[in-house]
Amino acid sequence: MDLLGPYQFEFFRNGVMVATLAGGLCRLVGAFVVLKGMSYIGHGLSHAIFGGFAASALLGVNFVLGAGAWGIASALMINGVTRRRVIGADAAIGVITTASFALGLALFAVFGRQGQSFDAALFGSILGVEPAQVWGIAALFAVVGALVFVFYRPLLFTAFDPEVAAGCGLPTARIDAALMVVLAATILATMQVLGVTLIAAALVIPATVARMLTNSFSRLLVLATVIGSATGFVGMNVSYHLDIQSGPAIVLVGAGLFAVVFVASGSSIRGRLAVGHH
Repeated sequence: MDLLGPYQFEFFRNGVMVATLAGGLCRLVGAFVVLKGMSYIGHGLSHAIFGGFAASALLGVNFVLGAGAWGIASALMINGVTRRRVIGADAAIGVITTASFALGLALFAVFGRQGQSFDAALFGSILGVEPAQVWGIAALFAVVGALVFVFYRPLLFTAFDPEVAAGCGLPTARIDAALMVVLAATILATMQVLGVTLIAAALVIPATVARMLTNSFSRLLVLATVIGSATGFVGMNVSYHLDIQSGPAIVLVGAGLFAVVFVASGSSIRGRLAVGHH
């Protein structure tokens, strides 16, 4: 097997760079999602953005603008409904995002699959990755990393205990809304590599693996980002050599790592996780 063979192709080099950057970006944001106990939000928002993908494809609107606006609107709606405490976060995510996903499927069923590939949107594809997308994800990674560095303490405080954070004068509503917008932007930027159906796993798995390796949230952030980038890189190479889509390959590599760490960690780690859920 020629491991370096695929690197002669520009599309593969672009795909590997995007997958590596997207992996680190998803995990950096995913660490806060896991800490807030909202692992389902990644799954929900990715499906909501699919509705925007379908609408923008059928209307001939730029995908980034159409799906991006749709995703941000969905994220802010979820945040607004959740903060009213009329229904729980899971219920708000379920209602808003599944409705959006169903609308996307309905639009494709009625008007046909036009524009960008339907399967690529669902499962990810490296074939259409261009240098501009590499730079775009790199820029988003840099911006998100800088924001996390500058606002680390408010973000951590709000995610860990929002009621106490609000009592201390932190603008928790704005912080939550900003996190939702960043999450929507992350999902939008990584959709072409991972696909709608697998982004949630990409957000959650590395942060969960890192959680099994450390109790420090600062170290968890670093570990999750490194693990995410590594699984993106390895997954892309696996996808090429096994001739499978990039999204499933990246997630399966992450799931395999999770299984290894879980088994190797032993009963003490499993006991610590069980205590953390109560």
